[in-house]
Amino acid sequence: MILVFKTTIFSQLETHVRAMLDSFKQISTVDFDFEDCDKILRIEATEDLTSDIELLLNSKGFYCKELN
Repeated sequence: MILVFKTTIFSQLETHVRAMLDSFKQISTVDFDFEDCDKILRIEATEDLTSDIELLLNSKGFYCKELN
């Protein structure tokens, strides 16, 4: 399952955000597209973690919303 989010994460925070997402064992791949105006976060996971990821990142002060 591929999850795609619009965020306010920028490249200097990539390592920090990856460390936060490491707590989700269902995630196999995390990719960022900082060139895109929406600062895209793409996650490959074995199940739908959309609400969990949004809650985590938003609670840490980032904007994070799934793109449909």
